[in-house]
Amino acid sequence: MAAVLRGSRYLVGRCCKHVDFGFVSTRSMASKTQVGFVGLGNMGNPMAKNLLKHGYPVIATDVFPESCKEVQALGAQIVDNPAEVAEKADRIITMLPSSPNVIDVYTGPNGILKKVKKGSLLIDSSTIDPAVSKEMAADAEKMGAVFMDAPVSGGVGAASSGKLTFMVGGAEEEFTAAKELLSCMGANVIYCGQVGTGQAAKICNNMLLAIGMIGTSETMNLGIRLGLDPKLLAQILNMSSGRCWSSDTYNPVPGVMEGVPSGNNYQGGFGTQLMAKDLGLAQNTATNTKTPVPLGSLAHQMYRMMCARGYANKDFSSVFQFLREEEGQ
Repeated sequence: MAAVLRGSRYLVGRCCKHVDFGFVSTRSMASKTQVGFVGLGNMGNPMAKNLLKHGYPVIATDVFPESCKEVQALGAQIVDNPAEVAEKADRIITMLPSSPNVIDVYTGPNGILKKVKKGSLLIDSSTIDPAVSKEMAADAEKMGAVFMDAPVSGGVGAASSGKLTFMVGGAEEEFTAAKELLSCMGANVIYCGQVGTGQAAKICNNMLLAIGMIGTSETMNLGIRLGLDPKLLAQILNMSSGRCWSSDTYNPVPGVMEGVPSGNNYQGGFGTQLMAKDLGLAQNTATNTKTPVPLGSLAHQMYRMMCARGYANKDFSSVFQFLREEEGQ
């Protein structure tokens, strides 16, 4: 029923009381009606900009008003809180730092669910505990709305270029409607299953990413200590069986690659604090499912240690610098 309620608003003839439900269900002719966006940080800002580039009117808010200035200059309407976003838009995307932020934005005193319209589609692209996604979906359902989790991979660069990968969990019949919006911000939009499975895929990906980045950093550091030129070593790795994303796309050694955080004193990119948070989520789910993740546990400890030693706001590839400092270089 939520699909029908929302789909009826997408038709060109929205004023008509009688619609062809078969036509509604396709969603392919959805009009570019207003889209709400909550959370305009490092990732949310470029994502909202890409919606604007694709012609969608955006109604946005962020807890930090200065974060709204760029999208406002591009034509977005800025409101004071998530509830006001929900009053004006029946398709809303949220991009927030953590589970508590998501809970507050959806269920807090000025939360989305205080003013949400029946039939609204709520897409959360935050990386949070899958259990929280399921809780939000249940709360949204009580209000007649549909909640889907759609965390992303690709970082700030992919967010800016519109090449993110979205991992989507939720009712399969709602996926087409979600994909219409997410395709404006990403190159890959993948349906994973019911609510929470998008988060599960993202947590697994980031655990592997952290392990791979630590392994790449250790390898590069060892090679440098053995007298190898880092660019040469990276070239050899990237044409050999040790090749991985952390070596060929996001190398952690300063001077090896251009346009990555390691070449900018580890500024920008994906923060160490956020990686530690995601690894914590992986640890929690591993404990709950009795899944052994010894390397994931070690990665979590290392990134927590980095946060305690001043690396929290640096890109997670700064683990290379951390290792070098640990050995007194």
